[in-house]
Amino acid sequence: MRVYQALLTRRYLFSKIMPLLAAVAVALCSAMVLIVWSVMGGFLAMLVDSGRTLTGDVAVTWSNVGFAHYDDLIERLEGDPMVQAAAPMIETFGVLSLPSGRQETVIVRAVEGASYARVTDYEDTLYWVPREQPMPKDHEEEDWRLRSHEVWAMHREFGLALAEPGDDGVLRPAIVPGIAVADANIRKPWGGFVPGAPAVAAADGSFRFHQQAIFNDEVTLYVAPQDEQGRVLDMVARVFPVANEFQSGLYEIDRRTVLVELGAIQAMLNMNEGRRLAPSVAFDPFDIGFDPETGEERVAAPREFVRDPARVTTVLVRGVGDGRDPRPLAQRVREIYREFAEVHAGRVPPEGDGMGTIRIQTWEDQNRTLIEAVKKETALVLILFGIISFTAVFLVLAIFWAMVSEKTRDIGILRSIGASRGGVAWLWLRYGAAIGLIGTVLGLAIAFAVILNINAIHDAIGAIGSAFGMDTVIWDPSIYYFARIPTEIVPWKVAVVFGGGLLSSVVGALIPAIRAAWMHPVRALGFE
Repeated sequence: MRVYQALLTRRYLFSKIMPLLAAVAVALCSAMVLIVWSVMGGFLAMLVDSGRTLTGDVAVTWSNVGFAHYDDLIERLEGDPMVQAAAPMIETFGVLSLPSGRQETVIVRAVEGASYARVTDYEDTLYWVPREQPMPKDHEEEDWRLRSHEVWAMHREFGLALAEPGDDGVLRPAIVPGIAVADANIRKPWGGFVPGAPAVAAADGSFRFHQQAIFNDEVTLYVAPQDEQGRVLDMVARVFPVANEFQSGLYEIDRRTVLVELGAIQAMLNMNEGRRLAPSVAFDPFDIGFDPETGEERVAAPREFVRDPARVTTVLVRGVGDGRDPRPLAQRVREIYREFAEVHAGRVPPEGDGMGTIRIQTWEDQNRTLIEAVKKETALVLILFGIISFTAVFLVLAIFWAMVSEKTRDIGILRSIGASRGGVAWLWLRYGAAIGLIGTVLGLAIAFAVILNINAIHDAIGAIGSAFGMDTVIWDPSIYYFARIPTEIVPWKVAVVFGGGLLSSVVGALIPAIRAAWMHPVRALGFE
């Protein structure tokens, strides 16, 4: 007896166009939700990964004046099994004078190239490095990195060392700006960069063009050293050769950040190791000496040189593992720092949660405002699209209600030959599930096709718009942080969308199914 349900489901499914339209509605709603969820999820995932790219998992930070004995802290950290590596860093603000004559306000990160590469993905962000294969869309092989591999290998080494040999062959500190800092590179349609010739406006309104690649040029960096109370003393300038450029994938970092050799910035900010004169602890006021110039007697105030250790503002820490949950590592870093602060009591800030204590933050803590904003925006967008997609339920309900009215005699025949109310109801629910299954599978196929080719689709839309004189660039990297539209396909999200599409069709068919089940067989047979 149950065979009739399968037979009638197949017959009803393909005999009318209206049920297939309901399947199309379910498909479009499912595709829309999964595409939006994947793009927003990809945005958040790339934001998180890019935030870790140049900062590591945990940062130990103390204002702009920095803290001393960081080499001891790094040694203690690297001796712990939870820590893979640690590196010192100074972060401050500066002004960069470019070869074109333009000035840019930048965030200066002074690091040691080797240790910084162990803690972060710095080596992978260097842009001007040898490339064996062209980028997928670089059909004409315009990428400079495909040729002169020896030159790019040299620039990679310079970038890693943050140093470059001068005319005398001696290495000197160098700078590595973000790929968008100088605004001197042209981004090609295939997704890469080639050096350009930026226009520079003169005072009389005319323009000139600076045509030299910035990684073959020099820049001037201005920073402001501070005293122990954090007061700015004066601006200090130094010329640096440009060793390379980096691309983190996060536009704001690539636009505003420069990396410089640590020792050079320590010297510019008066944070390097030095010696200062201090009164001797064993000072004797009755010790009489003679002034070497006048020969007069005076109280000898013996003084001694005191070591003033180098300082940094930050120590970056990378944990063992993927670092997706850095909170256990942060707790361990706090414990290690507490032991370190006890040994150097009075010379470094204490560990704690109050004022005047060191800050120990995970990469999530450092970017929490932006991450939480994206999470809330993602939830809001999903709720809105979920409400819009709920119209598929009413569409299925309306179509099935009309079909139940149309098939009243069929229902009467089924009831008259012994079909139960539950059997009739299950027939329509099964029909709704079939509509949902077809629509959801079709929607997921559409979503996968769009998600996997979303950047190509975006570029095609831009090309078509340009052909008609319209600006159709939807994803502007200066607005959306990333150079490319990020996407993320997560199995459980696909499962949720699949289940939601299937459930919406079944819910839409529920009321018509109840109506069909409670029809009186005699009245149904007499329906005209």
